[in-house]
Amino acid sequence: MKIRTFILSIVTLLVTASFAAAQEDTPVNKYLAENIFRASFNLHCYEFLPIHDTPAPKGYKPFYISHYGRHGSRSSSDEHYIHVRDVLQKAKEQDLLTPAGDTLLDVTLKMIEVYNGMEGRLTARGAREHRTIAQRMYKRFPALFKKGNKKVRAISSMVPRCIISMNAFTCGLTAMQPDLDISFDTGEVFHKYIARGSGDKLKDKVKDYMKKNYKEKTPNTAYTLGKIFKDPEAAKEIIKHLKGFQWAIFGVARNIEAFDLDYNLFGYLTFEDICNFHEKSRISAYLRQCNSEVFGDERMKRSKRLVDTMVCRANEVLEGKDVRVADLIFGHDWPFLGLVSYIGLEGVGDRMSIEEAAVRWNGTAYTPFAANVQIIFYRKGGSNKDVLVKFLLNEKETAIPALTPVSGPYYRWSDVEKHLKRDFD
Repeated sequence: MKIRTFILSIVTLLVTASFAAAQEDTPVNKYLAENIFRASFNLHCYEFLPIHDTPAPKGYKPFYISHYGRHGSRSSSDEHYIHVRDVLQKAKEQDLLTPAGDTLLDVTLKMIEVYNGMEGRLTARGAREHRTIAQRMYKRFPALFKKGNKKVRAISSMVPRCIISMNAFTCGLTAMQPDLDISFDTGEVFHKYIARGSGDKLKDKVKDYMKKNYKEKTPNTAYTLGKIFKDPEAAKEIIKHLKGFQWAIFGVARNIEAFDLDYNLFGYLTFEDICNFHEKSRISAYLRQCNSEVFGDERMKRSKRLVDTMVCRANEVLEGKDVRVADLIFGHDWPFLGLVSYIGLEGVGDRMSIEEAAVRWNGTAYTPFAANVQIIFYRKGGSNKDVLVKFLLNEKETAIPALTPVSGPYYRWSDVEKHLKRDFD
């Protein structure tokens, strides 16, 4: 039986049986059940889902785009691969592996091979994600580029995977319109605000808070060990730390997508355990990077410089101080979450308690690889007196609950600007 067929059979049975037995039938868990790779959270590859464009108010046409995009799919640390490999190789020497265990070892060795010692490297899939996002942007707003001044400014964090993402994205645009005039830049000054996350102090606070307020669920080690080992009790002598071994399997499973490898290793864990591992990851990220009840004001302050820069550049265009059809920024997941939370986009920017976030905050939908926010500016008859904007979160029209739109997802830029200049005490 082929590896892919074998493992997919495991997953099919697993999702059918264990999802019904899961303790909590939450909206997030239902979302994971539709596509188990969504459990990868911020390591999930970009999904392009059906989109809809609400017509702009009569006479309004797009003329400028402000964009921030996370880098595309990348390789991740081999720490989990090595952990799983070492355990399974020792077990194989003692003839303890089941056929499923042999499969897990084979796939893990393949992962180490394609990883090739290069942590954080943009994969071919990551470049493809940005190229296709750019081409959809162009097809969505062709007149903006064709009839505009053709100037595009692109800047990136100093990290290579972001620079290459920038290159892939802009190549996607020039493939559609070769005469675009695109400038590129990166450097320490840009990096300081493009790549600014929560910081170590807040990270430590969140860690302490979770120790006191978040109780981890006990994983089903018997299920995992029974899948992999002929003698689970003998295997325990090799593994030592069972939960750490399961987390390592989860780590290998959630990294496979980025390499375009056609395997699914989530079947070595129960659906409930997958949901629990995913929950801990996304709750930690929400508390550290988003607008939570506990740490939101403190975190939002660290996004202010990025927001102010994007507002300033947009106003340069509106006031005629510079001419551009688009400003493109390429950065990372945590600064991206801080940015869209600061903006207050519905869903991702909602202010919640840790209990509410565990049930409702669907982090995978907000910050997969190549996550992006596009702010589309509209005007009527060439006038900049009453400019409107709409926000696309991962290419979907998204509301700002704190503001009243003119119609549909369209807001007055003056209202948005005032909203973005608010202080977080």
